[in-house]
Amino acid sequence: MSNNKYCVIMAGGIGSRFWPMSTQKFPKQFHDILGTGRTMIQQTYDRIRQLIPTENIYIITNQEYVELTQQQLPDIPIGNIVGEPAMKNTSACNLYMAKKIEAVNPEANIIVMPADQLILKESAFIEKVELAFRLTSENDYLVTLGITPTRPDTGYGYIQFIQQKDQNYCKVKTFTEKPSLEIAKSFLESGDFLWNAGIFVWSVKSIISAFKKHLPEMYNQFDSCEYNCEAEKECIDQIYPTVSKISIDNGILEKADNVYVIPSNLGWSDLGTWTSVYTNAKKDNDNNAINGKNVLTYNAKGNVIRLKNPNKVAIIDGLKNYIIVDTDKALLICPRDNDQLIKDYVLDLKNLKKGERFM
Repeated sequence: MSNNKYCVIMAGGIGSRFWPMSTQKFPKQFHDILGTGRTMIQQTYDRIRQLIPTENIYIITNQEYVELTQQQLPDIPIGNIVGEPAMKNTSACNLYMAKKIEAVNPEANIIVMPADQLILKESAFIEKVELAFRLTSENDYLVTLGITPTRPDTGYGYIQFIQQKDQNYCKVKTFTEKPSLEIAKSFLESGDFLWNAGIFVWSVKSIISAFKKHLPEMYNQFDSCEYNCEAEKECIDQIYPTVSKISIDNGILEKADNVYVIPSNLGWSDLGTWTSVYTNAKKDNDNNAINGKNVLTYNAKGNVIRLKNPNKVAIIDGLKNYIIVDTDKALLICPRDNDQLIKDYVLDLKNLKKGERFM
């Protein structure tokens, strides 16, 4: 069974909420966000490598990042690093990789996971993934890991499950996209909602069957290609412009009736915002999360401070609960409460600099 275990790491996002550190040329999954000595994608590889052999680990990313991925993960076979010709959300990349792995091993069971998540409790993670592999190898199940929520967070999707006594996995009832604060609070109070971590486990048979049933047009498009041969790239390049842009949650999981969730306490964060970095970073006596050896603070508390140049001197006086990020090309100073607006800032900058090379 171990030879039937495969992993797909999704690493195609731009991470615009991490601007200015994360840019289109060098997105966040290739950065050492928390200063651990390993980038986000390297940490993700290290984690799953405990369970799955390197030759069974695949990376799906944008064509623009294939070379960068090869540099950061030199042990991965070059043929396992796949570049999408366009960003089409998560349904297309999941079907593409399922078809590609099916051509190698039709009995494969796959864990699909993002490249940019923090998981502090790695032994608990491995335990839950092994349970998921057992379930998907024995049943026609689509399994997701649901994170036990610790607060009414409006930045995450939620999974409602049907509670059963003494069960370490549950049937999924509903998926909900990022809710309002009031609704998130009601989810937490009800006790039958989990955060959607975007970590999925399924057999290639089950997920391909689900695509055939729920997204038949996309299934037919990818079924027309031959995989792991010279003709693959040309075929994929031809079909991708016409493929629907839809998430795996909307396209498959919300429609299927064989979706199960494993409640998990993993010390998890999607590290999707600077505030999430602040939450998980080491802090000084004034609760500042500082990455930079020449930073002096005065009457400054609760800030996240990142300087790309370690020799640069910075003095922060009077700021409380701010994000301060300085790179070679840009400087960001904004309240931590506004971290969800950073994507809007980037869009405004693009509009301001339209016609000029900026990012």
